Amino acid sequence: MITAYITHPRCMDHHMGPQHPESPLRLEAIRARLALAGVLQQTMQSEAKPATDEQLLRVHPARHLHALDKCVPNEGMVTIDDGDTLMNRYSLDAARVAAGAVVRGVDQVYRQQADNVFCAVRPPGHHAEACDAMGFCFYNNIAVGAAHARETYGARRIAILDFDVHQCNGTIDIFKDDPEVLICTSFQYPFYPWRYLRSDSHNVINTPLEAGCDSAAFRKAIEDDWLPALHRFKPDLVLLSSGFDAHRDDPMAELNLEDADYHWVTRLAMEIAALYADNRLVSVLEGGYDPDTLGRCAEAHVKALLGQPWTL
Repeated sequence: MITAYITHPRCMDHHMGPQHPESPLRLEAIRARLALAGVLQQTMQSEAKPATDEQLLRVHPARHLHALDKCVPNEGMVTIDDGDTLMNRYSLDAARVAAGAVVRGVDQVYRQQADNVFCAVRPPGHHAEACDAMGFCFYNNIAVGAAHARETYGARRIAILDFDVHQCNGTIDIFKDDPEVLICTSFQYPFYPWRYLRSDSHNVINTPLEAGCDSAAFRKAIEDDWLPALHRFKPDLVLLSSGFDAHRDDPMAELNLEDADYHWVTRLAMEIAALYADNRLVSVLEGGYDPDTLGRCAEAHVKALLGQPWTL
């Protein structure tokens, strides 16, 4: 497998305060762990380009972009939602390259420059709704990539698999009832974001997990809920919203996944991509807030993308 690794130094310039869990240390932890394990050196590394207005406007109305632009401070930080999401003068630049990374990843798999891609970027995106920034997210990175695949390459059956501990309300808000997009989302329930948790949209497969859910229960739920839907849908592109905050050591929630579960779920997604999408798979970082744990889980994820077995 040729696995591309896309990031950008601008992602490190977005700060939300020294105590905020969504910090630049997350990307430092991933790069350090992958480099130490010898995994990073096996990937095709490149930098993202900022998403253009045209690319963002496919999923966000102009008023959303303008409202965010007006919030950018000259110095310090401003809060743009209920207090969880803050912005400094570089935040939107970082958000543009995060969305642009997924665009570049889509280009790479369709141009056969890579079999699959991991976008190690921040801020995350899956909570950003069409008209609302929230949950540490400004633009919906995975949605921008999906819309780019549809517009540029004619993708008509896009599967978005989200295994973050929080449900992808933003992705659902943008693509609900869209027959060309299948959204499979596992998440702790009941839990943030408190909206769309009981979505009845025909193209959304919700997999709510109780606090304390372990590896065996997680794997069974994914196999029972996601696999039948994915085999019916037969996607021509697989996109992953890869959150690692359902791990037992992550401080943000109460699920009990292990490092190996992220290798397993990545392999499951790759098997679907191999069957129906000529291996085309693009993954983008979402959550994961304990640096050491995040690094290990990212290693398991990228090893799977490279076609390597899981080893402790």
